[in-house]
Amino acid sequence: MLFIIYVRHFGWYGEINFAQDEWSFLAVAMIFLTQLSKNSLFLDKLYFNPTILFVISFLGLIVLGTVLLMLPRTSIDRPLTFIDAFFMATSAVCITGLQVTNIATQFSFFGQFVVLLLIQIGGLGIMTFTGFFGYFFSGGFSFKNQLMFGEVLGENKLNEVIRTLLMIIFITFLLELFGAILLFFSLDANLFPHLGYRLFFAVFHAVSGFCNSGFTLMEGGISGNVFRYNYPFQLALSCLFICGTLGFGVIHNFYTYAKKMTANLVNHFVMRRQVVHKAHNFSFTHKFVVYCNVIMIVLATVSFLVLEYHNSLAADEHFGGKITTAFFMANSLRTAGFETIGVGFLSMPTLIMAVTLMWIGSSPGSTGGGVKVTTIAVALLNVISLARGKESIEIFGRRILPESVSKAFAIVLLSILTILLCFIFLNVTDGNLDTTALLFESISAYTTSGLSLGITAELSSAGKIVLVTTMFIGRVGMLTLLVAFIKDSSKKNYIYPSEKLLF
Repeated sequence: MLFIIYVRHFGWYGEINFAQDEWSFLAVAMIFLTQLSKNSLFLDKLYFNPTILFVISFLGLIVLGTVLLMLPRTSIDRPLTFIDAFFMATSAVCITGLQVTNIATQFSFFGQFVVLLLIQIGGLGIMTFTGFFGYFFSGGFSFKNQLMFGEVLGENKLNEVIRTLLMIIFITFLLELFGAILLFFSLDANLFPHLGYRLFFAVFHAVSGFCNSGFTLMEGGISGNVFRYNYPFQLALSCLFICGTLGFGVIHNFYTYAKKMTANLVNHFVMRRQVVHKAHNFSFTHKFVVYCNVIMIVLATVSFLVLEYHNSLAADEHFGGKITTAFFMANSLRTAGFETIGVGFLSMPTLIMAVTLMWIGSSPGSTGGGVKVTTIAVALLNVISLARGKESIEIFGRRILPESVSKAFAIVLLSILTILLCFIFLNVTDGNLDTTALLFESISAYTTSGLSLGITAELSSAGKIVLVTTMFIGRVGMLTLLVAFIKDSSKKNYIYPSEKLLF
């Protein structure tokens, strides 16, 4: 921090221009982050249901982001109104990507940096983010801290809480670093005024890609002529948001496996030692998630290629370019929100497929949204099991618990109800706009996809509030909200007689 302040006041002779106010803002942000992280460790002195604490943390971050985005330095022309700042902050924290103003042309570097922080903290979860830095700066967790963060992270073993927290942060920063390097070298240096902004551009899109937020600093978006045919850039960004959709647990499992295999190869070929091969255990959940995602990626890519081969993909000159664009778009439609082809140019069958992919979304425990691929898979497997006359779902030599099946159908039903309510309210507040576009906007907001048919900026203030509420519910989860505020913690020592209903 002192180094940044020094070069701010005494100058810097190099290609990167530090002699701007924004670098002082960065230093202040670093100090603020350390203090916020330390104070987050004292939340255990107050009694909070961990689920309620999770919800409140997102609300607090949205309020903070709104205040920052309303500052005059955020915008180039005029400061954002409260509603617009509130909308943009919610979209960034909930990693949605819907915009009422173009951050590439209307935001200053300070405003873009604020959006970057909101995306990063919102993607990881403010409790995870501040918990890590609080542990780092304070040197440890109390017993109550470990219990609280164990509930937030979903970790049952108390001695694994710190390890899980460090693992999530490490994997996130490592993948974003690799992604930023790949994106940096895929960019044309002539498109940027100096090296510093090119570096910031790569970092911003690495964070935005991994967190599946859909925000971009490209003036015309990726669909513009400058990036539309930059296939290395598209592939690097695709790898980032696909990794983001897998979930931290799956990525950690692959990381552990790759680390062990690398160590075995080094010991065998370099150190000339005898290697004892041990079986690597992939948990049932991780295996199930990987299978679901592979099926989704293949089906979505092939479907998009077939449906748009003679339509929007006709602009790609060679077959490799068509496959790359189809791969990028098919996987981005699920929850990332980036588009090399504007969704308004897609054919109606592809648009229906896009809505379906948005609704299905990503994996549990990931930075993506939607009802999750495992939820849809369990619901479909349950239908197949019922058709075959089985009382339970059996896959990979395991039986799915009835509680998981009930939760899957509850999530599906609640998602449909939430989208329907959002669509109804938007028709009340903005009935003058196209009905199809309003439905698409409702689904995009709930699934935190961020894609739009171009009506977001045209919405009334009431319509923006409706979308803000939907984005928050989609990020936190309707079932999570119900559990937080309705859950009955009292224990009952009796069971009612069972009855069978007809369907």
